[in-house]
Amino acid sequence: MLVDSPSPARSETPPPEPAPARGRQAMRAAGLLLAVGVLALVVVASIAVGAKQIPVAEVWHGLFSATGTDNDVVVRDLRLPRTLLGLLVGAALGLAGAVLQALTRNPLADPGLLGINAGASAAVVSAISFLGVTSLTGYVWFAFAGAAVVSVLVYALGGVRSATPVRLALAGTAVTAALIGYINAVMLLDNSALDKMRFWTVGSLASASMATIGQVAPFLAVGLLLALGIARPLNAMALGDDTAVALGARVNRTRVLAMAAATLLCGAATAACGPIAFVGLMVPHMVRAFTGPDQRWILPYATVLSPVLLLGADVLGRVVARPAELQVGIVTALIGGPLFIYLVRRRRMAQL
Repeated sequence: MLVDSPSPARSETPPPEPAPARGRQAMRAAGLLLAVGVLALVVVASIAVGAKQIPVAEVWHGLFSATGTDNDVVVRDLRLPRTLLGLLVGAALGLAGAVLQALTRNPLADPGLLGINAGASAAVVSAISFLGVTSLTGYVWFAFAGAAVVSVLVYALGGVRSATPVRLALAGTAVTAALIGYINAVMLLDNSALDKMRFWTVGSLASASMATIGQVAPFLAVGLLLALGIARPLNAMALGDDTAVALGARVNRTRVLAMAAATLLCGAATAACGPIAFVGLMVPHMVRAFTGPDQRWILPYATVLSPVLLLGADVLGRVVARPAELQVGIVTALIGGPLFIYLVRRRRMAQL
């Protein structure tokens, strides 16, 4: 009589990852560590280099054992807040740009595509012209509120439940055009608003202060956590809504979270230093060329490398025009334009 032998127990251990995949993961991790190292060097340069030449020993003294000298004041009260704000704003713009490009499946998406920058600018010019707001700390709240209201409006116009990348982009473009017309009309009719808006709309870190950083940091932190937390569903949505649903992604919930993250990041960043071009558009492109389309790597890389670009541009603007300086928004545009043209003209370009 034959007795069936018991079948071997199934192993719960997943199959090992292929060697090429492990190699790619290790390379991406090493690249991210290298990017963090580069960011640390740029942060040091931002504190040490400026329109006024200060010896390294005095920079160190100003950071850790200040006694109130002129150089200590420059380092602690001017350069340190400026560097911290550039670090936060750069990370916010790059991360928001990557999220918006994934959300709309549009490689040209940036914080201006959905009207966020225009909403912030419209709120600031209204506060200056009609309410008499003159301080930067006053601008912050109006700019953030304007960005939030416009984001909700764009999402509503795009169709709350039937929103698609194309409809969101079209709604954002239409709202942006209307708001730009409003901004130009107010500035032409109010010379004081024009004078105050000219500096803010260029995009600058020169007015950074610890008070401004304290106001925007909580919003940036929440936006950062939201954006990094939706990397997996954004990967699924890149395959199309139907495929994403089949893979278990909650498409509408992911869109709402992505819009909320982009609003928090772009609204707070724009409120703190005005609209800055090309950072949120260009850095995700550069990152995608190395990481491929996986948002789990694109988002962290964009978070680290965008401040490198922004702080590097700020240092360059302080050096090339000594003893004056070029605003960082001008420098990023001068750097970003030609570099983005090069990226667009490459024969092989990483796809979304």
